Amino acid sequence: MDGTETNQRNRAKMEQQKMLDSGGNQSGSKDRVTLKKEIGLLSACAIIIGNIIGSGIFISPKGVLDHAGSVGFSLIVWVLGGGICALGSLCYAELGVTIPKSGGDYSYVTEIFGGLVGFLLLWSAVLIMYPTTLAVIALTFSNYVLQPAFPNCLPPFIATRLLSTACVMFLTWVNCSSVRWGTRIQDIFTVGKLLALVLIIVVGMIQIAKGHYDALEPQTAFEFIKDPSVGQIALAFLQASFAYSGWNFLNYVTEEVVEPRKNLPRAIYISIPLVTLVYTLTNIAYFSSMSPQELLESNAVAVTFGEKLLGVFSWVMPISVALSTFGGINGYLFTSSRLCFSGAREGHLPYLLAMIHLKSCTPIPALLVCCTATIVILCIGDTHNLINYVSFINYLSYGVTIAGLLYYRWKKPKLVRPIKVNLLVPCSYLVFWAVLLGFSLYSEPVVCGMGLVIMLTGVPIYFIGVQWKNKPHWISSAVERVTYLGQRLFYVVFPQDDPSEIQPLTEKSEL
Repeated sequence: MDGTETNQRNRAKMEQQKMLDSGGNQSGSKDRVTLKKEIGLLSACAIIIGNIIGSGIFISPKGVLDHAGSVGFSLIVWVLGGGICALGSLCYAELGVTIPKSGGDYSYVTEIFGGLVGFLLLWSAVLIMYPTTLAVIALTFSNYVLQPAFPNCLPPFIATRLLSTACVMFLTWVNCSSVRWGTRIQDIFTVGKLLALVLIIVVGMIQIAKGHYDALEPQTAFEFIKDPSVGQIALAFLQASFAYSGWNFLNYVTEEVVEPRKNLPRAIYISIPLVTLVYTLTNIAYFSSMSPQELLESNAVAVTFGEKLLGVFSWVMPISVALSTFGGINGYLFTSSRLCFSGAREGHLPYLLAMIHLKSCTPIPALLVCCTATIVILCIGDTHNLINYVSFINYLSYGVTIAGLLYYRWKKPKLVRPIKVNLLVPCSYLVFWAVLLGFSLYSEPVVCGMGLVIMLTGVPIYFIGVQWKNKPHWISSAVERVTYLGQRLFYVVFPQDDPSEIQPLTEKSEL
């Protein structure tokens, strides 16, 4: 850190001390303002399940079937997609207890490969990946809420955007107000969305018991609607990966988890198999009442399912989906804001984003940045075309992170690791990852190329914003002034625990 950055941080800490001296600390202590450890095992499972089950299971079945080409192969994609997530989550469990920092992929990659690689991952995530995912989930929420009012057509463009924006802003306010409120909403709506999917599964199983399973019979299920290709299969996995995205989000809030070395892996082991089972059974339920052609023509799969099977109670489905996506928005806001927070602590984002509210101990500036970026994406227009961009960047990030696990094993072989997965696990994941991305690039070079371009635009930003130490005085002065005003406006301070105190586990001593 150069002298200019040190001066900026020192001025911010002087302002922090004034706030503490004024008696603003809710606990009455003038020396402890920290992120609160309020995420137990139940809430940890709710964060993983709640972030995975958002809009994807109600959007992606259409895309998976379209690219897979048949009912049977689309179900195989859903099962294998969950299996790949399980392999990845095992690797993340090892990384999470070995490098016990919040920030997930970004923190691990920065620790292992250095600042530039970590910044590129952070840049793509903050710029496009999480705001776009949040926007897609918010639009799904508003479409399902408004669908009953517009039964014969799509809801108006302006109405969906306004409702989506209001929802994102409300949940941002909730998460700014209290960590406990955010986690409680996540707990409640995770149960709600599981109940909604259980309703679909139960109704579907009843249909199958009545003999309505023509589309699922082997001779019919593997009749291809169109000739499959390896590139199309790769795109089917990318579509499924959008529905499974979020499996690594508990790693973003490691420092707020109670006993993370125990609860982080436990939550992963419980949540991923459960979600895979629910997703597979949900798709089987869809095909118990809908032909492949009906599913491909549907703009709201769950609503079409409800209209066919629930009769006068068909209104239950749009409400259930709305509740599911509402919880998904909350989970993404909660975890993606911690990514901004972690990036700012490392000096890769403005220091203001590394501060938390003096009383509620919530990262208000980081939450507001996530909210603003999502609203900008919502205003751009149709976000559904960005799903393949997001999925490609997601998979690229996962692969780099898990490759980092192997490199870290080689770089620090004596490091104590409470969890140490078999080398076949990361190697199997990386083989699948390389094949998937390779054929995706071959099949959709423009889409995947745009994902790479979005990530690489961070290179000049990194060298100008992070590596360039001797910036002109007027730039440093402006940054200091903005940081000072931000502290006063949002009543935020640096967490008392210095990030440098959060170290990986010690190496084994020689006997």
